Amino acid sequence: MNVRWEVILIILGSGLVTFVPRVLPLMTMSRLTLPKWLMSWLDYVPIAVISALIAQQVFTENGEVSSLSNNIELLSAIPTFLIATKTRSLLITVLTGILSYMLIRFILYG
Repeated sequence: MNVRWEVILIILGSGLVTFVPRVLPLMTMSRLTLPKWLMSWLDYVPIAVISALIAQQVFTENGEVSSLSNNIELLSAIPTFLIATKTRSLLITVLTGILSYMLIRFILYG
């Protein structure tokens, strides 16, 4: 089996390009003491990102706003959200989302 050096260099370069942007901020920020107000503000970043990702998946279809009457994702997101707020269990929330999506899809499309 021949191994081409170009392939090895591409793999190593891809690893370096992936590794450096993750390690440099970590190394830089670990030496700094951030103000309390900034730390408090940064606490909201993960929930903002996940909310944007979920909203995009639930409310859009092919880059356009989908109709709410026949939106399976929105209909299955409602019980999933209720279970998530009540149980705070990731496993139960994921199972609820999957099962409600399957059930609603079966009811609407047979």
